[in-house]
Amino acid sequence: MKSITINGLKRESVGKVATKALRNAGKVPCVVYGGDTPIHFSADEIAFKDLVYTPDVHTVVIALEDGTKVECILQDIQFHPVNDKIIHIDFYQIFDDKEVTMEIPVRIVGNSKGVRNGGVLRIVNRKLRVKALPKNLPDFIEADITEMRIGNKMYITEIEQDKFKIMHGENTVICQVRTSRTVIADEEEEEGEEGEDGAEGEEATSEAAPAEAPAEE
Repeated sequence: MKSITINGLKRESVGKVATKALRNAGKVPCVVYGGDTPIHFSADEIAFKDLVYTPDVHTVVIALEDGTKVECILQDIQFHPVNDKIIHIDFYQIFDDKEVTMEIPVRIVGNSKGVRNGGVLRIVNRKLRVKALPKNLPDFIEADITEMRIGNKMYITEIEQDKFKIMHGENTVICQVRTSRTVIADEEEEEGEEGEDGAEGEEATSEAAPAEAPAEE
């Protein structure tokens, strides 16, 4: 999985006054949990742009001014209810030998036969909870819909899970191809065309029959 480095400063004071001053200065107060003790730090709001405003997921390396580097994942984020600015972020520290759970985006690939025939693809789960060692966390979960026909559903059991485990029930649906009015119309047209072809074939046969009669005399 891709990683993003964020440069931060340790917070000496974590009170309301100090927190408000940080936000007024364009910085975001943050906390890293999961280690021996919580780590309080702050960073410029713009530093989180590639982490927050993207459909992709990343691990994060927090680089503090004293040389300390902490590898973690985004756990929770709070936005201002009016201006939508980031007001607080919680991170969770990860370790190479400990499994971690993250929500991983689903990437749809392939050209479904059902969609080509007029069906509608409905994505039920755009993200899935995955548990794995940090080094085995995927950037995305690939769902190949090439063989899906109208009425088919794709379950998580169809996803290869060699290095990670999807933390959902086996009956969880990723996506499905639903029918539509277009499909019904297409089927009727195909049946009509087949009927016309058959009628034309019969006419051609009847027309050809008299031409063979003189040969029999």
